[in-house]
Amino acid sequence: MNTALILLAGTLGVATQSLHTRTNDILIEFAPRTPDQMTSFYEARGFPKAMLDRLKNTCYITVRIHNTSQQQIWHDLENWKFSVNGKPLIREHRDVWKQRWQDMGIPLRFQSTFRWTLLPETLDYLPSEIEGGNIVLPRTDQLITLKASFKTGKDKQGPIINIEYDKLKCADDAPTKSDS
Repeated sequence: MNTALILLAGTLGVATQSLHTRTNDILIEFAPRTPDQMTSFYEARGFPKAMLDRLKNTCYITVRIHNTSQQQIWHDLENWKFSVNGKPLIREHRDVWKQRWQDMGIPLRFQSTFRWTLLPETLDYLPSEIEGGNIVLPRTDQLITLKASFKTGKDKQGPIINIEYDKLKCADDAPTKSDS
């Protein structure tokens, strides 16, 4: 498992809910994270307030992908489509975040830390390999549907694995006494 995901999971503790989908070839686990969890994680690493303010208004879902097959599986976030009530929910590419941080004058060390917590855009998974990271989406209070496809085989010419999962949700912070 990638070091970033281990550090992130350890720092954040137990996910607010555990969700997963599987086929004969792949297991995908989802752990929605609250805004407080994510801003605390980044604040502990010294992120500037402007960056934290921008991040607390997004939806974080930690994803863990496990290749349970005996063939190579190819992950590409271009083949992941998110929607809410049938309308696209656009995940911003890591390059968009990089440009945003540069435009805000965020120091490179914080940009790098943010980047290593994200799910890689593309990656090949060998048999039994596990890898993960965060997906960052626009915040919504509605259920999110994910449709994703994965190419298989050493040359990407094997059968395509398709998944559809309609139980994703952005996690909310626990209500405080002042919210009651």
